[in-house]
Amino acid sequence: MTDDAWPFSAVPQLDESMPTPLYHQIYLVLREQIRSGAIPANALLPGEQQMAKIFNVSRITVKRALNELAADGLLNRHRGRGTTVTNGTAVPVVKGSFDNLLESLRIMGLETEIEVLDVADIPADAPTAEALELSPGTRVQRAVRRRKLQGEPFSHLVTHVPGDIADRYSVRDMATTSLLTLLERAGAAVFDAEQSITAVAAEPLVASALGVAVGAPLLKVERIMRDVNGRPVQLIHSHYRSDRFQYHVKTHRRKPPSHPENSRG
Repeated sequence: MTDDAWPFSAVPQLDESMPTPLYHQIYLVLREQIRSGAIPANALLPGEQQMAKIFNVSRITVKRALNELAADGLLNRHRGRGTTVTNGTAVPVVKGSFDNLLESLRIMGLETEIEVLDVADIPADAPTAEALELSPGTRVQRAVRRRKLQGEPFSHLVTHVPGDIADRYSVRDMATTSLLTLLERAGAAVFDAEQSITAVAAEPLVASALGVAVGAPLLKVERIMRDVNGRPVQLIHSHYRSDRFQYHVKTHRRKPPSHPENSRG
């Protein structure tokens, strides 16, 4: 594909072997690029015939994808004048902070809605048991959840909680209350957290849950939370949409330089 064929960022190849229809794959690709700003507001898209060649699909397939984007308010479609990106494409972004991680997580729980996808008691496998400082095979609660902001998904969460703690709240509670609050009510209030962050490509299951294309960039966060006694009370693996979530980090020197006049910038 040449720059002349597609004047914006590179377009991933479609995958006909996926269960996701081709028109919806195009929809996801274009929606992501519009929301990220790779395709800017007021940009004029190539015509349907040209886009059909770019994506190697039929014109009807392209038309359906564009019509759905228009229905979502992301495109304006005018006969004879082409298809342009609307001005109102900005979406809210959830921001977390390393400076006050636990407070940021509490605020996130208040500002977003949670959807519980699956909950089950399972024996802890070796990595989970090690992270939670349990014996392999110990019962833990595994919960799969999805967070939304203004009806749009932005995070996919898989949490493991020791079974004796999870017994103190219900699945119904999990649909209405943040896990931080539930852990506190269960007598396992989180005192500190340790986490790692990496950039990953969306796998099919997570991509489907977050409404993004397979291979789309995501922020992956692995976090272990401990109570005041140092006991791990929650292990969480999270995937965040990169267009809807940001982490803020502020750093400073512990001591000022001894001789600032001698610094060399």
